[in-house]
Formats: sequence, C-alpha cells, structure tokens
Amino acid sequence: MKIMFSAGEASGDTHGASVAKALLDAYPEAQLFGMGGDLMKQAGVNIIYDIQQLGFIGIVEIIKHLPTFFKLRSFLKEAMLREKPDVLVCIDYPGFNMKLAKVAKELHIPVVYYIAPTIWAWNKGRGKDIAKTVTKVASIFPFEAEAYREFGVDVEFVGNPLVDIVHPTMSVEAALSHFGADTRSRNILLMPGSRKQEVEGLLPTMLAAAERLYKNHTDLKFFLPRAHTIPREDIDRILQSYSVPVTVTEGHNYDLMQICTACIAASGTATLETALMNVPTVLIYKVAPVTYGIGKLLVKIDHIGLPNIMAKRRIIPELLQGDVTPENVERELANILDHEAVYTQMKADLAQVKVELGAPGAVQRVADVIASVAMKEA
Repeated sequence: MKIMFSAGEASGDTHGASVAKALLDAYPEAQLFGMGGDLMKQAGVNIIYDIQQLGFIGIVEIIKHLPTFFKLRSFLKEAMLREKPDVLVCIDYPGFNMKLAKVAKELHIPVVYYIAPTIWAWNKGRGKDIAKTVTKVASIFPFEAEAYREFGVDVEFVGNPLVDIVHPTMSVEAALSHFGADTRSRNILLMPGSRKQEVEGLLPTMLAAAERLYKNHTDLKFFLPRAHTIPREDIDRILQSYSVPVTVTEGHNYDLMQICTACIAASGTATLETALMNVPTVLIYKVAPVTYGIGKLLVKIDHIGLPNIMAKRRIIPELLQGDVTPENVERELANILDHEAVYTQMKADLAQVKVELGAPGAVQRVADVIASVAMKEA
C-alpha cells in the first residue's frame, strides 16, 4: 500500500502520527508520505512538506496567504501524479484539504477524511461536496456521523482518537519530579495554541492574567508546554516582558496535565484534551474582527468549546474576542481556584464528557478504514 497524508497543523500532526503508527504496526510494508510535521515523521511518514511553514488562522489571514496555498496544492498534486498513492488521507485543515480532496478525485485517487469538516456547526453545504469527492469519512463524534449521513456520505463513527492518545505515561510522583513541581503548589497550565498567530495574540493576555493571579495566589506555579510548531525563541521573547515565573516544558504534555489544578487554553483540541485529563479550563478565543464577524454569521452553534458542545451547555467558561482581557481571565480562573463547589462540579461535568466520547480503539479503527479503502483500490 502507498498512502498519502495531508495534515496542516499541530493537532493534525498528532492524529496523523497515531494513525501512521497503527498502519505500520499492521502493515509494515506500507509506504507513507505527505504533508505533516515532526511527529508524523517520527512515526514513519516521509514528510515532503513540513507544516511548520504554515500557521495562518482566520479568514482575513488566509486570504493574505492564498498564493502560498495555491503553490502548495500544485506541489501536492505533482506528488500524487508522481507517486500514485492508493489513498489520500486528509486530516482536519478543511479549507485546504477540501480542495486537495477534489484534486485527488479528479486523479481517481480515493480519499479518506479523518477529523472531517464540522458541517454540524457551519457550512452544511460542504456535506454535498464531501459526498461527491470523499470516498469515506471517519467520524469522531456520533452527532457528526448523523449529520453526514443526511447528505448520503459514506461515514463510519470510529470513536474519538483522543480517548486513545490522552493519558499519562508517568506516575504523579514521577511527573512532579520531572517538571520540578511539588504538592505544595497548585500548578496552572497555559496553552496558547499551536500556531504562531495564536501564541502572539493570546499568550500576552495569559501572562498578564497570571501576573494578576500570582499577587493573591502565591502558591501558584505556571507551566507552558511548547507546541512543536512554535520555536522556543518566539515564546522566550514574549515571556521576557512579564515578571511572573513560567516553566516552559517540552513533551510529556499529558503527564503535565495530570499534576495541574486548572488551565487557560486557546479554543481548539486542547480543551478536549484537558477535559479528558479532567483539568478545569478557561477557554479563550480571539481572531481578527472581520473573521469573527463573518464567523458569527455562519456558525450556528451556541458554544465554541468542544466540551461545551458535547455537553450541550456551558460547563467551562468561554471568553471571546473583546472579553479576552487579563482581568476577565483572572476572574474566571480565580472563580475555579477559590470556590470548591465550582471546581468540583466542573470536574464532574468533564468526567461525563469523557464517557460520551466513547470507547478506546478509535485510532486502530481509522487505520482499518484507510487500509480497507486503499486495498480496495489497489
């Protein structure tokens, strides 16, 4: 089998790496190549385009960089023509991958879409496009699979991959030692995102809020796990403008989460990860005003945080756009830290979200779907 991957950001790299490992465990002769990052490379994928060169977020920002995307799509089309993969696996990154899937369709290459476009939230018209261009959707939410079936898409609910991926590898004691923490401190996680624009836009607010919190909560210790798509020097440059002590960590994110009391996180996969690790979280989200305005017109859901969408109610606080201020972030986090009833209820609600995400084994089921499609076409 020859399998081509297209993942465009850090979360996609994480999911792609897990699937690649499962594929190679079951089919060691398989050839894997495509667009991804360091994790996919370590898992055995021949990376022909490194996603560290990408990092745009929002409609306005993407428009500015359209020439880059046109060149990239042409580059990957040439790779398809040259390598003739048995299947293209698109992982998330819908704005780009939907167009790449169309290219694959024109070249008679079947497409499996994993972490598919969120037609249940917005742009339901994509359901028709996916029915025309995608061979199989591997769905990670039950309600998502139902939405796709309405458009006649061949879809299989495989479960959520984070259930397989998100778990500690160390004991609590070993993790405390590894990260230089102790039981006398309450550890706070700062997760500003995996794209440069997110980090530059959100990390200063997180740090300013941390400074305010630290004045009245001297037992707090702050940790910032560096996304592998963000150079360390970029983080250090921002940190030097703030007086609050922050430990920047490399890897073992879930071991770190298990020793953290609470988290401030950019909207996205991180909030589902902290839910699975049962870490109460304050979600923050901020993009260009035009991007947000267009999004408000298109998105038809009450919440943007995945734990809240799963629960169908607000179980973790969400701060959006102009509400993303140091004062507001401090207030929401202090409410969690200072009120035991709030903290306990949030942990109970997050535990229920984990139950609803389904049984382990999603990654292997995705690998089986990909192999089935590839071998059918081979």
